[in-house]
Amino acid sequence: MSRINSPAELESFRKEILSQRDPDKPCITLCSGSACLATGSGKVFAALEQEIEKQGITAEVSFRTTGCHGFCEQGPIVVIYPQGICYLKVQPEDIAEIISATIKEQKIVERLLYVDPNTGEKSSLEEDIPFYKHQQRLVLGANRKIDPKSLEDYLAVEGYQALAKTLFEMTPEQVVGEVKDAKLRGRGGAGFPSGVKWDFARNAPGDQKYVVVNCDEGDPGAYMDRSVMEGNPFAVLEGLMIGAYAIGANEGYVYVRQEYPLAVSNLAIAIEKAEKYGLLGKDILGSGFDFTVKVHRGAGAFICGEETSLLNSLEGKPGEPNARPPFPATKGLWGKPTNINNVETWANIPLVINKGADFFSAIGTENSKGTKIFSLVGKVNNTGLVEVPMGASLRDIIFKIGGGVPDGKQFKAVQTGGPSGGCLPENLLDTKVDFDELTKAGAMMGSGGMIVMDEDTCLVDIARYFLEFLSDESCGKCTPCREGIRQMLKILTNMTNGLGQEGDIELLQELAETTKGSSMCALGKTAPNPVLSTLKHFRHEYEAHINHQKCPALACKELIAFYIDPDKCKGCGACLRKCPADAITGEKKKIHVVDQGKCTRCKGCFEACPAAFDAVRILSGEPVPVAVPEEV
Repeated sequence: MSRINSPAELESFRKEILSQRDPDKPCITLCSGSACLATGSGKVFAALEQEIEKQGITAEVSFRTTGCHGFCEQGPIVVIYPQGICYLKVQPEDIAEIISATIKEQKIVERLLYVDPNTGEKSSLEEDIPFYKHQQRLVLGANRKIDPKSLEDYLAVEGYQALAKTLFEMTPEQVVGEVKDAKLRGRGGAGFPSGVKWDFARNAPGDQKYVVVNCDEGDPGAYMDRSVMEGNPFAVLEGLMIGAYAIGANEGYVYVRQEYPLAVSNLAIAIEKAEKYGLLGKDILGSGFDFTVKVHRGAGAFICGEETSLLNSLEGKPGEPNARPPFPATKGLWGKPTNINNVETWANIPLVINKGADFFSAIGTENSKGTKIFSLVGKVNNTGLVEVPMGASLRDIIFKIGGGVPDGKQFKAVQTGGPSGGCLPENLLDTKVDFDELTKAGAMMGSGGMIVMDEDTCLVDIARYFLEFLSDESCGKCTPCREGIRQMLKILTNMTNGLGQEGDIELLQELAETTKGSSMCALGKTAPNPVLSTLKHFRHEYEAHINHQKCPALACKELIAFYIDPDKCKGCGACLRKCPADAITGEKKKIHVVDQGKCTRCKGCFEACPAAFDAVRILSGEPVPVAVPEEV
C-alpha cells in the first residue's frame, strides 16, 4: 500500500497488518537500544539471523529488533513472545541453544535468566522480574514490542488512531480541553500544565505558529528522552502532530542533542515512512491538515535544554536564555507563537487522546497525573529506565524495582532532578515521587534523573561535582549564575581538599540563596539545590571536612591515607603488585609499608588485599601510624 487517504484506509491497512501476524507464533525480540548495542546487540542480531536460517525455521518464527527494554545493565536482552520468556546478557554463542531449546523444545535456558541479587530466585518471564513487575509502562510499553523503524509495527499497536480521531472527530478546542482535563504536566522539569500551555499558543495572535520537541537531554546519567525517541519515534511524531493541530501550527522541529545518533537515525526513518504513507506532509489522511517537521541537531550545550535557549539555538543564535515574559507560547521561534514540550510529554499525547482524560487522570496523585519515566542509576542493583505512576515512593523505586543497594552497603541518599536536583536522605525514602512532594522535600522532579548513593559517597564531594558541571555549562549571561556557581564551587573544592575554613558553611548558604533568587533562567535558579539539600540533610559532613579535615565517607582523596595494619599484613605482596605508583615496599612474608609521599590514593591496594587478611585501612582525619617492614 502507498498513501493512506482516510481513516477508513488507515483502519483497513491496520487490519491487513494484524491478519498477517499469528499471535501464537513465536516471536524473538532483541533490544537494540544504545545500551544493548554497546554490549553487543549487533553481534547477537547477526547470530540470530544466521541461526534461524541454519536451523530452517524462518517460517515458524518471526524476529524483531526493538527499542530499549529499560533493564539496561542486563543487556543484550532477548524476549520471546507470546510467553514473554526473558533472557539477559545474551551473547552470540547463546543463540543456537535458545533456538534449539526454547523455540524448538519449549525448554528454558536457566543460565540466561534473571537472578534476584537478594533472594537468589530466578525469573523466566519478563512480567515476573521485580524490575518490570512493579512498573506501569504506558509510554515505554511499546518499546519492547515494535521495531522503531517499522511503521507497520507502530500501526499494529494502535499507532495513528489518536491522530485520526483528532483530525476527524475533534476540534482544536476539544483537543486542548482533553489535555487540560487529563491534567498532563510537562515532563521536562518545570511541570507546567500542558493543556494550559497549549491554550496560550492557540489563542496567541498570528497566522504562523510552531511546535517543537525538546530532545536536548543533558542531565548526567539521564537518557529517558533518548530511549523514547530511539524506541518509538512514531509516537513522538504523532503527539507532535496532534499538538500542531490543536494550536494551529503547520511546521514543527525536533531538537536532538548531537550525542544521540541512533535517535536521529530512527527519527529520520520514521519521518520518511510517515511522509510516504501520507501520515505527514500535505493533506494528512485526507483531512486538509498539512504538517511538516525538520530535525535539528544541537551542539551539546546543557543550557539548550532551557526552552528559550533552545529556540535561540534553532535560529542560529548563541544558546542563551531570554528574560520572560514574553513566553514562547506568545513569542517564540522567530518571534512567532511556539509550543515546546519535551519528548516524554509529546509521547503521552496519543495515550491521552486514545484512552481519554478520565483514564489518564485516574493515574497518579491529585496534582501529578499519569506515569513518569526515571533513569535509575548509581549504587543500586537494578539500573535502567523505570516508569511508575506518579506518587510511587522513593523506597519502592529503589528497593522493589531497583533491588536495593549492592554488596551489602547501606543506602545513604538519592539525588533526583538531574545536576540541579536535591539529595534526600534515608528518612525521606517514603516521599512520594511527584512534582509537589519532591519540591517540598528539597529536591525536584526535573526531567527524571535518579542517582542512588551508598555509604561510600561523600555528599560534600557530590555537591562539588554537580557545581563543577553546572559551572562549565552556565552560559554566563547573568552574573548571579555565572559568579554564584563559580564561588560556591571554589568553596566546595577547598573543603574536599582539606582547605575549608570557619564560616564557609554560612557563606555557602548565602551564596546559594542569592543565586537561586536572582538568576535569570532555571539553570541558575536550581543550581544551588545540591548545596542547599546536602547542607540541610548532611551538615555534619560539611563540619567534619572543615573542623577536622576529615571525610566521613573516606572518598575525598586529599583527606584520606592508606595504611597497612602490621597486625594483619601477611606479606603476600598482592597490594605491592597492584600499586601503579611503586608506593608500597616490602618483601615476601614481611610487613608491607605505604610511602605516603608516593601514594596517589588510587585505592588499588585496598581492593587487592585479600578479604581474609583485611590489612589495608583507609584513614581520614587521624595521623598515619609509622610501620616497620619486619617479619610477619
